[in-house]
Amino acid sequence: MLVNLNEVLRPAKKNKYAVGLFNAVNLDLARGIINAAEATRSPVIMGTAEVLLPYGPLEEVSYYLIPMAKKASVPVVVHFDHGLNYDTCIKALELGFTSIMYDCSTDSYEENIRKVKEMADIAHSYGATIEGELGHVGDNEGSAEGSSHLADPSKFFTDPKQAKDYVQKTGVDALAIAVGNAHGAYKLPPKLDFNRIRTIANTIDVPLVLHGGSGLTDDDFRQAIKEGISKVNIFTDINVAAVKAEFRRFSSMDKGLIDLIPAAVEAVKQESMKKMKLFSSDGKAGLGGGVSGNMSADDIDRLTRLVTAEVLKYYNKK
Repeated sequence: MLVNLNEVLRPAKKNKYAVGLFNAVNLDLARGIINAAEATRSPVIMGTAEVLLPYGPLEEVSYYLIPMAKKASVPVVVHFDHGLNYDTCIKALELGFTSIMYDCSTDSYEENIRKVKEMADIAHSYGATIEGELGHVGDNEGSAEGSSHLADPSKFFTDPKQAKDYVQKTGVDALAIAVGNAHGAYKLPPKLDFNRIRTIANTIDVPLVLHGGSGLTDDDFRQAIKEGISKVNIFTDINVAAVKAEFRRFSSMDKGLIDLIPAAVEAVKQESMKKMKLFSSDGKAGLGGGVSGNMSADDIDRLTRLVTAEVLKYYNKK
């Protein structure tokens, strides 16, 4: 069932669990993620990020992500993460992604608000949701997500008071925060600011997002979710799990690609299932609204705008 962020994150925020975002730059990753979600009866967010497009072009990724989400027996959000360019975000919406993140976190505060507010209005007209970032989540060395290494990450932590103003002015549906987390594999154990997570969660109404989930301890995840995190981004863990499984199968040169694919899919499934159970999203597939559930006034308004936009596109082509 193809849904947007609100349909999986609002129940998560209310019931104190988190939903994982797992990037799927190829079909093997996507199959493993969907298999895990269906096996655990968990809602899931599946997608890609702008920095990952060299490994799977956006249009090609959409060819399998969106049909797989529609066919799935659990709620699946197709999310474009860390969109850095306006045009790429628009393309994702046009391709049918139900959620985008427009990352303007390195811009000034005022510019971040201006750009994200503009994109939020556009995304909502498509019936899609949008995630913003306030503060800045850096990258560990070698991270697939980027290269912004921060000598002192605490200087870029999210300010709770500013977060409230940001959410009100931009209209974002979810907010990524910087609280000691970073993308990629951690060289040293990270120290998350749990008090800051709790304060922000009590200050704003929208669900909070924790980027850089791979490499955190199970206790880190449990505590972060307890304090108010509703979405956790994972890529490194499933990416590495797939490669390790393929190496174990590649015992000699007489192996072909079809000998390795099943191992990668199963490894991604198992690693994703571990995270879903850790985040307590397992068994929560029925808590989202979806188009058949109880829709809020905002959901109905966005659906109406989506239908209107599709009708206008149809007539403009004639």
